[in-house]
Amino acid sequence: MVRFLISILLGAAVAFTLFVVMAKLVENTGEPGEKPPPPPIIDIVMNEPDEEANTRVRTPPPPPPPPQEPPKIEMVEPDAADADTDGFSLSIPSVDTGGVGVSIGGIGGMMRDGDATPIVRIDPKYPPEAARDGKEGWVLLSFTINEVGGVEDVEVLDADPRRIFDREAKRALRKWKYRPKVVDGVAEKQPGLQVRLDFTLAGD
Repeated sequence: MVRFLISILLGAAVAFTLFVVMAKLVENTGEPGEKPPPPPIIDIVMNEPDEEANTRVRTPPPPPPPPQEPPKIEMVEPDAADADTDGFSLSIPSVDTGGVGVSIGGIGGMMRDGDATPIVRIDPKYPPEAARDGKEGWVLLSFTINEVGGVEDVEVLDADPRRIFDREAKRALRKWKYRPKVVDGVAEKQPGLQVRLDFTLAGD
């Protein structure tokens, strides 16, 4: 029983002592804390620019010269075909295009009365495959000259060899221009005209 009382007293004394110590630790004296040290002052000294330094001035490049005008191409009007009572025929010379020529044969089948005359004729291009293989041939075409002198209704009547030169022959003929047939001051269509385009290699 005595030991129990002694332990109670000792525990109370220890608890009281801890309470006093903790109160002292949290006690606010009201005095300000220590002031922080003043920040360091940094003095930046700027050096004056050297007046004798070389200054590089960028000079823009000169403007390019104006493009030269391409040379003017003069249109050469072909000779007009002679009209007669039986029809009219057009003789077109052979054409040499850099080693591969296209010879447009005479028009023996333009069997229509009238005074239609050619103004512009475009030479057909020689197909590269045919030129490479050394092939030659011809294409017989039918066409119509409309009221304004254009070519329309182009069809292949015959060809030798077939389907080798047809496309280039039709493409060239569609670009031809004519003075249309005029009757009593009125331009008229001329259907059913024919022309044969011969494709021959230059040097033959």
